[in-house]
Amino acid sequence: MGADGPDEQRLLAALVEELMKKSDLCWLRLPGADRDRVVWHIWHEGAAYVVSGGSEQPAPGLESVDSVTVVVRAKDSRQRMLAWRAEVSTVLPGTPEWDSAVPALVSGRLNLRDLDTAAQRWAEECTVSRLTPSGVVEEQPGAMPDADHAAPPLPTPATTRLRLPRVLHRRQTRRPNLRSD
Repeated sequence: MGADGPDEQRLLAALVEELMKKSDLCWLRLPGADRDRVVWHIWHEGAAYVVSGGSEQPAPGLESVDSVTVVVRAKDSRQRMLAWRAEVSTVLPGTPEWDSAVPALVSGRLNLRDLDTAAQRWAEECTVSRLTPSGVVEEQPGAMPDADHAAPPLPTPATTRLRLPRVLHRRQTRRPNLRSD
C-alpha cells in the first residue's frame, strides 16, 4: 500500500524515520524466507544500516537481495507499528559512505567486545548493508493485517535441566528422577 498524495507520503516518510530513530531493533522480511529476522540497526543520514555475517548477527541472504521489507515496532509499547519497503545496497570498505556510517555503527553497537578494531573486523568478515526507504509502506497504523505472524521457534541443541535446584525453607516434593545416566 503506498501513499495516496504528497502530504500522506511525507507523513509516512516522517513516521518511518521517527520510528527507526527511536528503535534499535527491527525485523527484516527477505523474499522467500520462512520467517522474519530480528536485527539491530542504526538510522543514519536517511537510511538504516545493518552489520551482519561473521561473528555479528545472522541475516542470511541480505547481501544478495535488492529489496526487503522492514518491520518496526514502537519502542515504548513494543507494538508492531509499520512495515516499509527498503532498497538494499552493500556498503564497501574504504568508500565515503563506509567512513560516514561505520563510526556511527560502532558507537551504536551495545556490548562491543573490540571497540578499537571493530571497523577493521567488520571490513574483513562482515557485510554492512544500507536499507534505504523506497517510499512504499506495506503496513501502517489503521491498516494492519489480521494475521498474528507467529512462527515456531528455531530448532536448537539447548536443553533444560532435569532437576530443579533445592530451595531453602520450602518443603521439597519428590519428583521422579528422569535422568538416564
